[in-house]
Amino acid sequence: MAPAGGLLLAGCNLPTFGAHRAISSQGQDSLKLWQGFFITGAVVFVIVFALIAWAVLRYRRRSDAMPRQFQYHTLIEIFYTVIPIIIVLVLFGFTFVTENNVDALPAPKMAVTVTGFQWGWRFHYTTKNVTVIGVELQDPEMVLPQNETVRIYLESHDVIHGFYVPALDFSRYAQPGIVNKFTLNLHTLGTYRGQCTQFCGLYHSLMRFRVKVVTPAQFAAWVSTHHSTGPEASISNAEKTALARSTGRAAPTATTGGSGS
Repeated sequence: MAPAGGLLLAGCNLPTFGAHRAISSQGQDSLKLWQGFFITGAVVFVIVFALIAWAVLRYRRRSDAMPRQFQYHTLIEIFYTVIPIIIVLVLFGFTFVTENNVDALPAPKMAVTVTGFQWGWRFHYTTKNVTVIGVELQDPEMVLPQNETVRIYLESHDVIHGFYVPALDFSRYAQPGIVNKFTLNLHTLGTYRGQCTQFCGLYHSLMRFRVKVVTPAQFAAWVSTHHSTGPEASISNAEKTALARSTGRAAPTATTGGSGS
């Protein structure tokens, strides 16, 4: 009964069926795929349940007499073999197209290097000379312009971290030694929570961050107030120590550049 109850509760959340209303083009593609899978599964469930109910009621035991027996029904056997194969192939086709759209890397307007480390996040705007960093109880904020293609380079300095923003319907691993690339095109203004979804040590639950979507004009103003000619962000000593610990190098002693929040 529990799975059926979960299905009914999710179905009541129309039209997303329990998923988030994605704020990005990539998330919207994933949402459409999820809706298609859910509706297909619901239709199959209704048909199968109706056939089971019909068989139980139509052929329930009425006497001790042995009912007529038959072994084969070629048409029905072909039908229940071919139809599921067609359903699976159609779903596979939509999945293939959606994954290609989500993983596509079109030419970006800007790029952000996102670095996960124990236990914080660092957002470096590679073409803007802006760096935002936060550790543990500090939730760093990645500010992005609306309706612009942004390339994300995701990496880790120590262990595997999970980059997850529920409103994006999107998650990727930050892995040591590997740079994961993906594209975001955000449509809806607002501030959205994010978190690490891969257990990464003692303060894993404190690895939170925010994604703030602003208009291009607001983004330009934000960049101008946080722009720096230096290679690093202006960060606190505690942040320097945490980042240095994760990279295995000495903590920087000089404060250069500008930080955002």
